[in-house]
Amino acid sequence: MMMGDDVENGNLGPYLDRPRTFPNMRSKPYTPLISEAIRDGAEGFFKTQYGTISKMAVLLALVILSIYLFRNTTPQQESSGLGRATSACITVAAFLLGALCSGVAGYVGMWVSVRANVRVSSAARRSAREALQIAVRAGGFSALVVVGMAVIGIAILYATFYVWLGVDSPGSMKVTDLPLLLVGYGFGASFVALFAQLGGGIYTKAADVGADLVGKVEQGIPEDDPRNPAVIADLVGDNVGDCAARGADLFESIAAEIISAMILGGTMAQHCKIEDPSGFILFPLVVHSFDLVVSSIGILSIRGTRDSNVKVPLEDPMTILQKGYSVTIILAVLTFFGSTRWLLYTEQAPSAWLNFSLCGLVGIITAYVFVWITKYYTDYKHEPVRTLALSSSTGHGTNIIAGVSLGLESTAIPVLVISVSIISAFWLGHTSGLVDETGSPTGGLFGTAVATMGMLSTAAYILTMDMFGPIADNAGGIVEMSQQPESVREITDVLDAVGNTTKATTKGFAIGSAALASFLLFSAYMDEVSSFAREPFKQVDIAIPEVFIGGLLGSMLIFLFSAWACAAVGRTAQEVVKEVRRQFIERPGIMDYKEKPDYGRCVAIVASASLREMIKPGALAIVSPIVVGFLFRVLGHYTGHPLLGAKVVAALLMFATVSGILMALFLNTAGGAWDNAKKFIETGALGGKGSESHKAAITGDTVGDPFKDTVGPSLHVLIKMLATITLVMAPVFL
Repeated sequence: MMMGDDVENGNLGPYLDRPRTFPNMRSKPYTPLISEAIRDGAEGFFKTQYGTISKMAVLLALVILSIYLFRNTTPQQESSGLGRATSACITVAAFLLGALCSGVAGYVGMWVSVRANVRVSSAARRSAREALQIAVRAGGFSALVVVGMAVIGIAILYATFYVWLGVDSPGSMKVTDLPLLLVGYGFGASFVALFAQLGGGIYTKAADVGADLVGKVEQGIPEDDPRNPAVIADLVGDNVGDCAARGADLFESIAAEIISAMILGGTMAQHCKIEDPSGFILFPLVVHSFDLVVSSIGILSIRGTRDSNVKVPLEDPMTILQKGYSVTIILAVLTFFGSTRWLLYTEQAPSAWLNFSLCGLVGIITAYVFVWITKYYTDYKHEPVRTLALSSSTGHGTNIIAGVSLGLESTAIPVLVISVSIISAFWLGHTSGLVDETGSPTGGLFGTAVATMGMLSTAAYILTMDMFGPIADNAGGIVEMSQQPESVREITDVLDAVGNTTKATTKGFAIGSAALASFLLFSAYMDEVSSFAREPFKQVDIAIPEVFIGGLLGSMLIFLFSAWACAAVGRTAQEVVKEVRRQFIERPGIMDYKEKPDYGRCVAIVASASLREMIKPGALAIVSPIVVGFLFRVLGHYTGHPLLGAKVVAALLMFATVSGILMALFLNTAGGAWDNAKKFIETGALGGKGSESHKAAITGDTVGDPFKDTVGPSLHVLIKMLATITLVMAPVFL
């Protein structure tokens, strides 16, 4: 049996039962044994989880194949001689490749984090700046691989189809129609990311909540204390929930945005009769290629020092990360302007490239503002979190009320920013000078696509900041479990608090980009329905009762999905709480370091429960739009409304996107604020650790845990997956 199998089945004996001095009071466990247990626990769970996901992906691929073998073909496919069988094979191949690449992206994130954590904890013994540098560069490596895979995967798929189908040769497909064949790739990426986020999120938060409620509140022991039976499960969860799942999430965001922008670029170039449309189609790939370069420079701008004196004061890590982000943004603006002049210049509208450059600038500014807004609402240096912490001094209930109100309030400014961004980008594209055969301006939608590219043009650096968080959190856990000096733990605590803020800012960034990308994918869906139906499909009238019902169902889907995901964390956490309580009762020597906790039992509980619990909400998300579209298609057939199914699905998509954006903003921000309110009190404010304020803050943190690390991130993926699934399954609705 492999080591990963041992840990997955709850057998941590090969690591934590090795000879060491644990039972003899405050002696120090051997740190590499702790990191090995975390690594093999994460890899064991990952192997089992992705084995389950891969089986579901193959099953769904067979469903897609059967649908495409019996569907209608578009006029473009007929004119190019692309038959049903070829189209079906292309879509299924793209779907499976997207699923595979998304899985690899998640694995890379997890693989790096479980090896970097012990290096960061070791570096913290020498220098705070060195620990920061190692954590950032480890996260940067994962981020660059994730973004690079998204670009390479789509580029390979595009090039393969271009050569295989003989694109642009007489009697074959036009290059402007080729991007539509890539939608399966985006759906495959979304499918894997959704289940990775659900399974990983349930794992990490159930372990975290269980460990905190019994360990901190009931027993009064510190976070990540080796006496807590759930501590290893909690540390494993940071890797499978935050690193692996977030890698798959952002991979899927970039893939969906690239494909939707390629579709819109090709469509616009076709309408405007641009002689060489390849620049408009390949532009997203070039932008993200530059992202790899500029983000690498930003990451390398963060330098460390091997100073053996751990008491050297550390410059605020958030300030250091912000400086790196500023470097990345400046370079991104320069490369973006250069890319637009190179690829989007056309004789028909010589100044259009400048308008599109400004669209990109709108997106880059939007990304920066989103990062700043989320930082304001979740960093304890600012008033909202300090006010939330103050509410803890009057009890658990007031902490919860203050946290909910903060989360609700935090949705307002981001929505205004998204609204201004979409309108500004659309107007700049609309006035670019590009017109169709009838003289009507056509650049509006492509302008919003370019703004989305601008927003994601620093995605690798943003993902670096996100990966930094769980690596720092794990390092703090290893330091606490190995009972290092308090000065070392202070360094990892500072990095952990900053990591909470960077994780929250990344989620804000992700939901902003999801909103823009979903708007593009919605437009692509309407274009695809027009192609299949062979009639215009430009608008959706919500005054039609069936269409309005579709919208209600879309909003309901978001709330029901969120409820099931939260309930899954709650049920699993209850199992962990019961197990931890049982061990403290049956092994009273644990508190005196005379008996060793059974860490493996908690690992086994959360691993099996998270795999079981992720199926129900995930299946709801995938099946709902297909069932709704098919039922209303049948109803439309009998009532004489042939496009009713497509219209109802469009309404479902619109309302689900709007509800999902607001829900995700609320959940992410409230959860991040609760967490950092607790961290603020732990710095010594309002009575410090062990005070009544601290206990109330821990309650808020446990409520916020599934909000910010399970449901919120899963909604990012759900919003885009609904858009890609409607694109792939459009034939079912017609």
